[in-house]
Amino acid sequence: MIAIIVHGGAGTIKKEEKIPKAIEGVKEAALAGWKELKKGSALDAVEEAIKSLEDNPIFNAGTGSVLTLDGKVEMDAAIMRGKTLEAGAVASIWGVKNPISVARKVMEKTDHVLLVGEGAVKFARIMGFDEYNPITEERREQWKKLREKLLKEGTIPYWKKISELIKEYPEVLRSTVGAVAFDGEEAVAGTSTGGVFLKMFGRVGDTPIIGAGTYANEFAGASCTGLGEVAIKLSLAKTSVDFVRLGLNAQKASEAAIELATKYFGKDTMGIIMIDREGNVGFAKNTKHMSIAYLKEGMNEPFAGI
Repeated sequence: MIAIIVHGGAGTIKKEEKIPKAIEGVKEAALAGWKELKKGSALDAVEEAIKSLEDNPIFNAGTGSVLTLDGKVEMDAAIMRGKTLEAGAVASIWGVKNPISVARKVMEKTDHVLLVGEGAVKFARIMGFDEYNPITEERREQWKKLREKLLKEGTIPYWKKISELIKEYPEVLRSTVGAVAFDGEEAVAGTSTGGVFLKMFGRVGDTPIIGAGTYANEFAGASCTGLGEVAIKLSLAKTSVDFVRLGLNAQKASEAAIELATKYFGKDTMGIIMIDREGNVGFAKNTKHMSIAYLKEGMNEPFAGI
């Protein structure tokens, strides 16, 4: 059974009027991926779904990525094939429109898995990706306001542990976008993000770390969203897929993964989406919001919600 599921990030959406836009955005992404999936390729489906999310400024990936402490954009992305274990990723990349497409080129055109920073940008140019500024005016205004809020306290509490900052200012957890698809032969997982608002320059989260934020093998595929440091410490994407290997379906494995994250790091930290090799979808979160949409064989329209 073919299937695709996408997420627009776990966290807190402060402005209620943005919720319908987030739901519509993930629905559009699921449909974009489904169009490719019906042609037979989970790999193409995941890339197209994530490109749709990256191009939608309401999400924190590609256009609309959040800004670092010094007001710049540093994006991460990864994609992985379950059948062959091929994977490609970029971290701290800037000046490109669709990091997920650059990650796919890393997988297909090099012997490497992960390219970082200036090296990733140079590679993107060699591959023909044009210069692009993903910073939106809305994100810049959010950055100014949040930075002002922090500066008023005398010293920037950012230098405290990031989990404490998120408790004080839940809006900094803007998270990630991702997609997982199954074409009847293999599961493919992909994830893309601008990271955490006001992150330290050079900070890399879970998204491009294979096994942490993104993973796929013969049993299932998974894409994580939330506080990257949590997913890295738990190798959460790989752990969730291991739950499937041990006998759980995608939904039960998703729930088990989030229970694990909550046990060690508390609530308001993580979300996950999955598809197993039977075409079952799964999703779970311990945050207030996580926009998701999925479409399976036999469905006429995507299910979409938050």
